[in-house]
Amino acid sequence: MIPDPPNAQDLLAWYDRHRRELPWRVTPDMRAAGGVNDPYHVWLSEVMLQQTTVAAVKAYFEKFVRLWPRVEDLAAADVEDVMKAWAGLGYYARARNLKKCAEAVAEMHGGRFPETSEQLRTLPGIGDYTSAAIAAIAFDEPVPVMDGNVERVISRVFRIEAALPSAKPIFRRHLATLTPDMRPGDFAQAMMDLGATICTPRRPACALCPWRDSCRALQEGDPELFPVKAGKKAKPVRIGAAYVALDGAGSVLLRKRPPEGLLGGMSEVPTTDWTSNRDGGTGIDHAPFAADWQPCGTVTHVFTHFELRLSIYRADRVEQDGDNGWWVPVTKLDGEALPTVMKKAIAAAIPDAFKISH
Repeated sequence: MIPDPPNAQDLLAWYDRHRRELPWRVTPDMRAAGGVNDPYHVWLSEVMLQQTTVAAVKAYFEKFVRLWPRVEDLAAADVEDVMKAWAGLGYYARARNLKKCAEAVAEMHGGRFPETSEQLRTLPGIGDYTSAAIAAIAFDEPVPVMDGNVERVISRVFRIEAALPSAKPIFRRHLATLTPDMRPGDFAQAMMDLGATICTPRRPACALCPWRDSCRALQEGDPELFPVKAGKKAKPVRIGAAYVALDGAGSVLLRKRPPEGLLGGMSEVPTTDWTSNRDGGTGIDHAPFAADWQPCGTVTHVFTHFELRLSIYRADRVEQDGDNGWWVPVTKLDGEALPTVMKKAIAAAIPDAFKISH
């Protein structure tokens, strides 16, 4: 027997009791006093949360709103400072688009975010998901908001056997039928919370789910089989080298990557010309300048579309004028816009580098 369709009000009642307390959400007390979700906070958190966990984002979100309390403040910030504050979150194109979007909101919209998903999509770096999330959560537009957590809930409730990613339009149609006109923003956040805390990828807590009586996958006894995903292709492996140079005063030579492309605008130690599509040199003969380079092993870093293996070399008491970069004391490395792969490279050559930096 096919169960009754899920009811949005059942989910909202569950959300009112079990919602996660997150720094970008208004609290029940604030809402009771007439508070609403700040669109700047919603936008900032949603951009940060792409491909990143809530636990990792909280501290970054709090740092950003402390440094730049309003979108106009972020628009006026130096891009290098934004990249430094973002360092470690990954997917660095998001940080560049974040700055561009803040500038557009400040310059073209007087510091106020557009209030519809259609208008929000005209801003740099804002696509279908982010525009829907801001419109629903900050402005109560009744649009379906579908992230990975929501996909999982929908796939199980309706037991959708079509495979992702091609099944996304099917998921969206089902979600649209459930999204209520009243409290659509709370509904969107309730769906996210349900997927994150109850309808988890492994061992979902179905007994606690407010939609357990409507879930077709649970009725069939196979919720963990959903969502169905197309088989993943093996990631290609690229190789290259990174060169950690220290001067006599204990400073590391850094340089800036080109503004566009992978890790664009971030800081790095000198490396060979590897990309996601080709290998770079791996030996001492590819070093940026002559020095007493010593091998320090290999580090591996997994990007979205490929795996990178870097051979690491270190040279001490290097005498270079820094024309193609700048020298940074080891104790100050945490203040640089270093992506994780570069921190790994430096740590391979200087094991205590990020223990003594401050």
